[in-house]
Order: sequence, then C-alpha cells, then structure tokens
Amino acid sequence: MEVLKLEKYRTHTCGELRLTDVGKEVKLCGFVETIRDFGGLVFLDLRDMYGITQIVTAGKEDAVDFASRIPIESSICVTGTVRKRDEETYNPSIETGEVEVVIKDIQILGKRTKMLPFEVNSNQEVREDLRLQYRYLDLRSKKLQQNLILRAKVLQFLRSQMIEQGFLEVQTPILTSSSPEGARDYLVPSRVHPGKFYALPQAPQQFKQLLMVSGIDKYFQIAPCFRDEDARADRAPGEFYQLDMEMSYATQEDVFSVIEPVVYNTFTKFSDKKVAEYPFPRIPYKEAMLKYGSDKPDLRNPLEIIDLSEFFSRCTFKPFIGRTVRAIKVKGHMSKGFHEKMLAYAMSIGMGGLGYLEVQEDLSYKGPIDKFIPDDMKDELRALANLQIDDTIFFIADNKVRATELAGQIRTELGKRLNLIDENIYKFCWIIDFPMYELDEHENIAFCHNPFSMPQGGLEALNTMKPLDILAFQYDIVCNGIELSSGAVRNHEPEIMIKAFEIAGYKKDEIEKRFSALFNAFQYGAPPHAGIAPGVDRMLMLLTGADTIREVIAFPMNSKAQDLMMGAPGEVTREQLKDVHIKLDI
Repeated sequence: MEVLKLEKYRTHTCGELRLTDVGKEVKLCGFVETIRDFGGLVFLDLRDMYGITQIVTAGKEDAVDFASRIPIESSICVTGTVRKRDEETYNPSIETGEVEVVIKDIQILGKRTKMLPFEVNSNQEVREDLRLQYRYLDLRSKKLQQNLILRAKVLQFLRSQMIEQGFLEVQTPILTSSSPEGARDYLVPSRVHPGKFYALPQAPQQFKQLLMVSGIDKYFQIAPCFRDEDARADRAPGEFYQLDMEMSYATQEDVFSVIEPVVYNTFTKFSDKKVAEYPFPRIPYKEAMLKYGSDKPDLRNPLEIIDLSEFFSRCTFKPFIGRTVRAIKVKGHMSKGFHEKMLAYAMSIGMGGLGYLEVQEDLSYKGPIDKFIPDDMKDELRALANLQIDDTIFFIADNKVRATELAGQIRTELGKRLNLIDENIYKFCWIIDFPMYELDEHENIAFCHNPFSMPQGGLEALNTMKPLDILAFQYDIVCNGIELSSGAVRNHEPEIMIKAFEIAGYKKDEIEKRFSALFNAFQYGAPPHAGIAPGVDRMLMLLTGADTIREVIAFPMNSKAQDLMMGAPGEVTREQLKDVHIKLDI
C-alpha cells in the first residue's frame, strides 16, 4: 500500500527571515501583494499575517513568465534560497527588508479568478458596505489583522487579571427567556414547544445573580450579548462582548476597586498614551448633567457648564425668560468667523441662536445680548461666572432637558474647535447616583437603568419617596466621553424587587412569572451582590483609535443590522417555518 507523503507547506513565515538566514533553502506561503516585472527579472511581495518577504526570479525564462502572470492576491507557495539584498535596495519599512528569496520553485495554491472588488491594503477609501460584503478580503489588510491580534491579546490579559483577583470563569446560557433589560430581544422560536420562544441574552444579568445565590463568590466571563438596537459609532447592532463580572458581599466601592486596576492596567499595557491614575473621579449623575451636559463626560475637555437660569429670570431678555439658561466660559476673544461657525453649528442641532459676551479690558461686555443685561446686574454676572478680562461666555436657553443636552453639545464643539482636548491621554470617571426611575416617551414611570438595581434607601425609599426622586446604587464607567459599562449593586430581596417593579408598572404575578428563577432564588438566602460589565469592543475601539466599533470586530453587521457577507437576516423555507410553528402573514 502506497503511503501518502506529506510535506510542509512552509518552513518560515513571511515576517521571519533575517540576515542570519542567508544561504538557507526555505519554503514560504502567502498572498501575492505586488508584482514588479523588469523584463528578465520579476519581484513579488509575498504577504502573510506575520509580514512581507520579497521574492525574486532567478532569471529562468519560464519562471519569469509564470511569476509575472500570477494574479494579485492569489495564494502561492515559494521554495528558494535566502540572499542578502544590495544595500541600495534595503527596505527599512519591513522587518525582512535586508533579505530576499530567490525562487527555485513556485506553486499556485489558490488562484484568484475573480476581479478584486477593491485593493487590499490600499490607502484609497472604500465604501463600508463593500468592505463588509467582502470582509474576508478586508481582513487581509494589515490594519484589521493588527486589530484582531490586539483583540486576542486584550482578551487574554483581561482573563488573567480577573483570575489573579480570584474570579471564576463560568459560561452562562445563550438560549434563555425574554426579560426587560433596556433593548429589544432577539427571539428564537422553539420547535418542540409550539408558540413559545427563547430569547438571546441581552446580558447574563439574571444568570450571574443566580450564581451569587449559588455560592459562586466571584464570577466573570467574556460574555456575548445580543440586543436588537440601532447602531452607533460606539455600538454594534446584533452582538457584542463584555467583561461580565459579579461578586458577593460587595459594595459599590468593592466593584470599583476590582475594575479600576483592570481597566488601568489594560490601557497602560496596550497603548502608548498616558492613562490617568486611579482611583477615578466619582461624579454624581446630577452634577455630570449640569457641569458637562452629559452622563458620558469627556474629562479631557476642561470646559464646564454653569446654570444661570435664576439670574436671567430677573432680566428683561425675552428669549431667556422662563427658560433654563446654561453658560460656558472660554478664555480668549473669538474671531467673527469663529462666532459665525459656532452659530451655524448651533442652528444645525436645533438651537435658535447662540448668544455670547466678551469681557473687555475695562471689564465691560461686548456682544449681542449686552444691552439686555441691566447695568446693576453686570457685576453679579461677572461673579457668578467668574469672568476675567478676555473671557468669552456663551449662552444656551431652552427647556431643562433640551438646555442640558444642547449645552453638552456646545461644550463638546467648543472643545474641538479650540483644540482643548488632549488626544494623548485616557481619562476615566465614574458616574454615580443615577435616578432609579425616569419618564418614558409616554410620560410613564420606567427604569432609568438596570431594573435589578438596589434603590438607595431600600424599601423605605420605594414606599415613601416620589419615584423620580429615588436614587439607585447604579454606576457607569466612562472614558474620553464613551461609556464603557454600566453596573450596579443588585436588589437581592424579594419584597424590594416586587415594589421596585410595581412602581415601573409591573404587577406582582407578572414579576413572579417573568423572573421566576430570580424571584424564587432570592427567597433562599441570597447574599448582597454587585457587579459591572465593561464593553470589550468599546475598549478596543479606544485602544486602536478606530472611528467605529466595527473596525475591531471580525465579522460585524452594518448599521442596518445586516450581515452583507452572509446575507443575514435572510429568508428561510416554508419547511423550516413549519418546523417552528410559524406562518408569515405578508
């Protein structure tokens, strides 16, 4: 019986050869990146994920002809001898730039037979939908491969840090039941239980709490989460991953003391930028909304917002009367062109205008609303806003919600236009003391954040306080204006759970039915517990400086929650629908 002889495809990678390898016979495999035909001599750049090696024909006419006709991006195998390049041909931009391989044999392993939809590793802009449709080609680029390599290293590092702190990695189910966690569920119909559905988990929330009841003291996992929500630059529709953790007998500060070094060490290890030291600042939600106009403040921006509503309630400036008035002070007088551009921006976000005042050398004001401020109140304004010579102060007026939002946007825009944001630092903060409840679009009481959070003041607060005045032990960690994660001290008492959900419009029997496992478990001596789940994809987006989260995910969906490469979501057969007891009425 003839034995099949198996030979190695390669002896080295395309990023491995050095001067010490000169004279060796080697075997390389990779993709043909470029071909340069100089008549009797052909040079090929052979690329794999480790680097690039220059390949050169030895002058044999048949080899030259064959090599010159290989389609770019074909996969080939080359056998040859390593030799030193002439010094004038060194390529310092690649690690193998001092050597080249002279071809003895060349084979096409996978020939490109179709026209390339775009050039791989090109500096030319390519439409994102085209890149996603041909993601397997897009991923051949050095930039994206480096992102995936970084992702693997970060995940490994995160795991090691959690294990070092005594956390146990536990995988939780993917097929589970639907529960209200802030977004729409992805539903999966059951074949064996007609008319019933699984839901893909928006987060392992209930399971990790059940692990605490089970006696697992410290849990973590790199958890996949599934949410049917609209895409943003920092949010991918469909699925994302988070460093999910939970710990028993833990307070808010206990969670902070675990996560702060994990985040700090990760950003320090995988970035050359400065990372602000921990402990990170703790900013109450109410203060953040006033000072920064956002619960995701970018602390690299030194500008702060002040409230001048009471002051302007005593002025005669009609556009400000009865409005919430916010102001932002900057150093220096702006040009006419600058004011015109800021006005245009203000109008683009729905503002009717953008008032301002400039402080002159004699401490008088110059600006369109100066005449509307009584002389006897100008010193008061200067004191309230701490105005100095050469300061400029901008004003935003609207209802409270809109004024807060608009002031935050103006603050951000001023920070960018005045180059106040340090791009070479990561600044973290905690947003704490979130409201337990908020009004939804129908003016009904709804949970502001995680519905399983412990209210500050416990049951007494739920029974005696107005819902919108109740604060929760909820917290977000924010980096450079991007929310990395939400977390909370959890509600672990059935009575509090029932009352908290009742305030949000859930009846007791509905609570017991929808959260039966958690509700029942809490009656068997649940320990107090708390946790958080920093978003891995968002961390990577910050570390790589990517414009969108899709640049750090191997196979992302587009902004419309479509997988253009695989054609998902797609149609299924009548037989498949019949198996899961579904009939489409379309």
